Amino acid sequence: MSKAVLGIIGGSGVYDLPGLEDLREEHISSPWGEPSDALRIGRIGSTKVVFLPRHGRGHRYSPSDINYRANIDVLKRAGVTDLISVSACGAFKPELLPGVFVLVDQFVDRTHKRETSFFGRGCVAHVPMAHPVGPLLQQRIAEAATEESLPFRLGGTYVCIEGPQFSTYAESMTYKGLGYDVIGMTAMPEAKLAREAEITYATIAMVTDFDCWHPEHGDVDVAAVVAVAQQNSAKVAKLIARVAKHFPAEHEACPAGSDRALDNAIMTAPSAWDPSLLKKLDAVAGRVLTPAAA
Repeated sequence: MSKAVLGIIGGSGVYDLPGLEDLREEHISSPWGEPSDALRIGRIGSTKVVFLPRHGRGHRYSPSDINYRANIDVLKRAGVTDLISVSACGAFKPELLPGVFVLVDQFVDRTHKRETSFFGRGCVAHVPMAHPVGPLLQQRIAEAATEESLPFRLGGTYVCIEGPQFSTYAESMTYKGLGYDVIGMTAMPEAKLAREAEITYATIAMVTDFDCWHPEHGDVDVAAVVAVAQQNSAKVAKLIARVAKHFPAEHEACPAGSDRALDNAIMTAPSAWDPSLLKKLDAVAGRVLTPAAA
């Protein structure tokens, strides 16, 4: 078993994580390019916590401009074993009011401009994604939300669109008709890359609006999203602190197989591996590539 390190990716409105003790900033280089920001590393209780603002402080990066591969890579290099993603979202269900936290367990990827994998020509891999969220990690978040008396819904499907524009009415009605619960712009390919890096992943989707389908609410706009996200930021900090205080010292094996996702995933024969790609994969896939390469 490895020591548990809790990673937090903050989304819109969550650019810092108050309450970290022994705080330091660390710039970690990645062969995949520049991450969104420096890592803020500290502890809550006895749990090591690593925080990264997804859009950078000041919200410098749009969803399409975020270097998701570099972000996941530097978190892996910092030792993160369990990753909680915080994301603003719109809701397709009338009961999911602004301010509710949805602990989603499924994703639909509708993005089209992003690098979605660490692997490719010279080292092909296919990881399982049937159950993208770690159930134990999700349950810990749910228990913490209950203890903090925060409104939440356990389970749901998050459809991730490319953006940066919000949905058209036709798109919104289509996604609602398909039974999706929430819509956002950042969970993909983040969840896919976390699985490839063998990091257990879970998402807190903060409802900020009803997208544009609801006949009694106006169209979604930035002002509405920011207002609710800012109101939620303190609640998120309390929720994360509660999760961290009760977090196990040793990383729990994930029932969804996230920490062994690369077992039997590499398709390319070792004789055909690209050495330059293998160097870039040292953190993400060193567990399975280094022994075989030796």
